[in-house]
This record gives sequence, C-alpha cells and structure tokens, in this order.
Amino acid sequence: MARKVRAREAEEQALDLTPMLDVTFILLIFFIVTAQFIKLPGVDITRVAAENDQNIAPLGIVVAIDQNSEIWVDKVQIDISELEFTIRELREDNPKGKLVLQVDNESEAEVLDLAMQAITSAAPESAVNVSTELD
Repeated sequence: MARKVRAREAEEQALDLTPMLDVTFILLIFFIVTAQFIKLPGVDITRVAAENDQNIAPLGIVVAIDQNSEIWVDKVQIDISELEFTIRELREDNPKGKLVLQVDNESEAEVLDLAMQAITSAAPESAVNVSTELD
C-alpha cells in the first residue's frame, strides 16, 4: 500500500520537459534564420594606412579591389559593369548593412574611381567606408 502511494506521488511530481525543448529548438531555428553573416570578398588585400582610422561595427557588403585591379564581391570576381547591379541585389538582401570598400595599395586609381561611382549610384543613401590598415 505504501508503495502505491509513493509511486503515485512520484508520477504527480514528474515534470514534462518536452514543451521546453520544443521552444528551445524553435528559438534556435529563429536565430539561425535571422542572423546576418559577414561576407568577405575572398581575396587578400594589402590595405593602405590612414591617419584617421575609425572602427566600423557590423559589416554588410564588402567590395575588394586587388593588386591587379580586379573587383571581388562575396568571393566572386566581377566586372566593373556588373558592380552596380550586384550592389543593388546585395542591398535588397541586407538593406541596413554597411558598404565597405577594401582597396589594395597597388591597384589603379581609375578602377577605384569607377567602383566608387558604381557603388554610390547603386546605393546613394549609404556612405561608403574604405577599409584601411591599422598602424
């Protein structure tokens, strides 16, 4: 008789953790889906030094110009004529992301100028941040 009472009390005190696990997995999936990942250009850049360095927090769209004056966005080399369209597409995916331009110090100034024109025409409301090397 005493065993039956103890068994019944143990059943009443058991806590079902299934709903808590369900909520945990739903939150995990939510955070994975809504996370914004940093996209790197996929090419090594030797950046120029600057006197007025300033850290910019969350990166969004990174455009790189390498030593051969080739333009890279999201680990893909693109032509200067495709840059404006590519920036517009990336801005649709991440409208609040910062635009960062990484330029190798051996690249041509003309390509930099054309890239700046394409970026500002694709996203005129956004400031373009130029990535420099820390001293």
